[in-house]
Amino acid sequence: MTRAVSVAITGIGLVTPAGVGTKASWRRLLSASPTAGKDPRLAGLSIDISCRVHDFDTAADIAPALTRRLDLSAQYALVAAQEAVRDAGHDCSVWDAGRVGVVLGSAAGGVQAYEHETERYLDRGQAAVTATFLPRYLPNMAVGHVAQILNAQGPSLHTSTACASGTTAIGLGVSLLRSGACDIVVAGGTEAFTTPVITSAFARMRALSKRVDDPSAASRPFDVDRDGFVMSEGAGVLVLERADQARRRGTPGYAHIVGYGASSDAHHPVAPHPEGRGVRAAILAALDDARARPREVDHVNAHGTSTPANDAVEGAVLAELFPHHPAVTAPKGVVGHMIGAAGAVEAAFTALSLAHGVIPPCANLDTPDPSLRVDTVRGSARHGDIGLALSNSFGFGGHNAVLAMRPAV
Repeated sequence: MTRAVSVAITGIGLVTPAGVGTKASWRRLLSASPTAGKDPRLAGLSIDISCRVHDFDTAADIAPALTRRLDLSAQYALVAAQEAVRDAGHDCSVWDAGRVGVVLGSAAGGVQAYEHETERYLDRGQAAVTATFLPRYLPNMAVGHVAQILNAQGPSLHTSTACASGTTAIGLGVSLLRSGACDIVVAGGTEAFTTPVITSAFARMRALSKRVDDPSAASRPFDVDRDGFVMSEGAGVLVLERADQARRRGTPGYAHIVGYGASSDAHHPVAPHPEGRGVRAAILAALDDARARPREVDHVNAHGTSTPANDAVEGAVLAELFPHHPAVTAPKGVVGHMIGAAGAVEAAFTALSLAHGVIPPCANLDTPDPSLRVDTVRGSARHGDIGLALSNSFGFGGHNAVLAMRPAV
């Protein structure tokens, strides 16, 4: 059987609560220092904590006039995308624009713009709704603005598979490169979902941690005392190229994406299948695409939301498929749950683990759940060569997406 075309990750751009920029985000992740805290935007709610992006400044990347016309989710995407392109060593003023695609995921798009305009309408009527509302709200507009500012004239697409959106976008980007439709794809996810209405909805679903008096300890994937996730926001964007093309221009990249798998639980609107049917299928599909066996997996960057059900299902599937116990980490203990951006940010972290030979520890993993037979990295980062890594993402609606990566060579 012919091996599928490998895709190199040649550039990374991150805007996360752990830091604006890839270096800052990676450094804090390695320290396992949680970012959750009280959020003034959520004051008065029963759950008033989140992981916020601090010190976010658009001045270097977005003209002030454009910034005012963008929802925060699009601002995050633009800053991350431009960092990724610079990191990859591309000059978008001279590249073959028709061969460059953009694929970004989010769960809902410009939610902050929607809530703001709804308040204006309810308070003051139709005349108060601004003419720029729809371009700020529509989910595809972050993609459109990134394509415009990068002069990317190939396919521009938006994916929405809830918490798997960013991973789905990267998987679609891989497909565009393998098919020959593009030579370069800028792919990832963005989200600015931490609003009073959305947070209230998640709280009503009992999905959020109730540790409002100790925010830094609230997000604790795979811990026996986990009680829910912490809302977060940000963006992760990768520059993808066929590995042979990247080598020709002297840029092997951080890692190579060698497999992608997706599935649907077809079970419940929000709960995972109790036996992990879809999770297992997506992992096996990614390994099959990579022409790899389960025993080759050295590292899993888990979806690890810190909810009782999700971690239990994911942990059980990992224990079943990988009895050799690869090293497992879960970034949400540090950065919280970035919803549609989570998968892209975690794919970037997986690529950095492969590039540097280091796996970040899980934050707040004080007492690993004894029922979950997985080798979670805790205490300090674990160093060593990683031959094959997986990055898992699972979303409401039963969406599952998994990336398989190998070191860049």
